[in-house]
Amino acid sequence: MQSEGPLTIPSRVNPLQQYGPAVLVFVLVMAAWELLVFALNVQVYLLPAPHIIAQTLLEQASSLFDKGLYTFREAFVGYSIGCTLGLLVAVAASRWAAVADALVPYAVATNAVPIIAMAPLAIVWFGIDEGSKIAIVSVITFFPMLLSTFKGLTTCAPASFELMRSYASSPFEIYFKLRFPNALPYVFNALKINSTLALIGAVVGEFFGGPAFRALGVFIKSENAIAHNVQAWAAIVVACAFGVAFYGVVMLCEKWVMPWHVSQRER
Repeated sequence: MQSEGPLTIPSRVNPLQQYGPAVLVFVLVMAAWELLVFALNVQVYLLPAPHIIAQTLLEQASSLFDKGLYTFREAFVGYSIGCTLGLLVAVAASRWAAVADALVPYAVATNAVPIIAMAPLAIVWFGIDEGSKIAIVSVITFFPMLLSTFKGLTTCAPASFELMRSYASSPFEIYFKLRFPNALPYVFNALKINSTLALIGAVVGEFFGGPAFRALGVFIKSENAIAHNVQAWAAIVVACAFGVAFYGVVMLCEKWVMPWHVSQRER
């Protein structure tokens, strides 16, 4: 009988191999953008070159950061409310079939409603300040969390349930030792998706009204209305930066909470 070879542990991915292609694509897109604007003589009010946007961003960094932070606070509060409620309702729906039958179909239908259709109503109901934006973000993050977590809690392998029951496990133990570990990847997928949806919801909500000198969405809309597209593009870059940073934080939390998952083993 031949002895098996030593157990090999997969090596960590080289950061250059992991992030190099994305960086290369970004550089190529920025270079192509710069060259096309110069070659076609595109006017600044139509499409500013990247170096002009970067210069404006540096000149107004403090003001744009404050506006971005204000909008991010709205997004984060709404994100926290929506994700928490979605998680709790998913737990209830997975425990009681009547709750699932009553709520999940409406969750699917409501999730199809465009954000832009909700914003005017939210402003009427919750006012023009932070409350309406928090409400919008809460709604658009609630349903992805509900649907994703519900799927994770209800798709455990039947053999795993049988094994737990053979050891006389209580429903509480089955939830916390089987259902929740199985649902964690689904939960973090929803958290990552919602991290970008939250910023989108907050900015779109601000297009319909908000503090004129504090909200990023109001600034983008007002600057675009008077053909100050360079300033509007700089604000868009700030919104993207907050969204990417938020997404990165959620990814780090995912690696810390579930390092055992197969998606984390080779990173």
